[in-house]
Amino acid sequence: MRIEDDAAVAEDEGIGLRTSRRGFLKGMGLAAGAAALLPAVGNAQEDAHETPGLKELGRGEREITLKINGESRKLKVEPRTTLLEALRVKLDLTGAKEICDRGACGGCTVLVGGKSLASCLLLAMDAQGEDVVTVEGIAKDPRYSNLIDAFCEHDGAQCGYCIPGIVVRSAEFLAATPNPSPDEMRAGLAGNICRCGTYSKIFESMAACSAKGGIK
Repeated sequence: MRIEDDAAVAEDEGIGLRTSRRGFLKGMGLAAGAAALLPAVGNAQEDAHETPGLKELGRGEREITLKINGESRKLKVEPRTTLLEALRVKLDLTGAKEICDRGACGGCTVLVGGKSLASCLLLAMDAQGEDVVTVEGIAKDPRYSNLIDAFCEHDGAQCGYCIPGIVVRSAEFLAATPNPSPDEMRAGLAGNICRCGTYSKIFESMAACSAKGGIK
């Protein structure tokens, strides 16, 4: 029986499976190539697990300790839990607001190690060992009394929804810049959005805080 390259027919138990010698050889070549690649893929995965600086945490909750407003707090979180989620859901500190959830509005601003950060972009596990200060902590700290009083006296808050993040950012900014110019204040709060648009009152409040002696 003569078998031609592109017209060979194989009958597979009456199913009528048709194939050619060329197709068969192509299939064998692909199978051999895949078999050769598998060890390389496996080695690449093993190498990724050994990359310096990367931590493989797996799934499920684990207990961590966070220093929040000067107090050590133990809580259980999943590795994917953000600091914002931990504050609001686990610790009932709801001053920081989840608004954009991508670090663009400043509504979830907290101080981490003395620097203002968007808590929606920081994993709770990565905040371990850091001093975290929320707007609740600022409100109770006598060092920030001039700032809180100024915002109240000059109507710095309209609806109040975005104000916690603005107050936290103002606290860091005024501590570093005790006597800011109007342009410096605008630049300093550029990352915080006020939905009500009360920027003039916010800047008045900051100026009043500075005039009273600023952050103690």
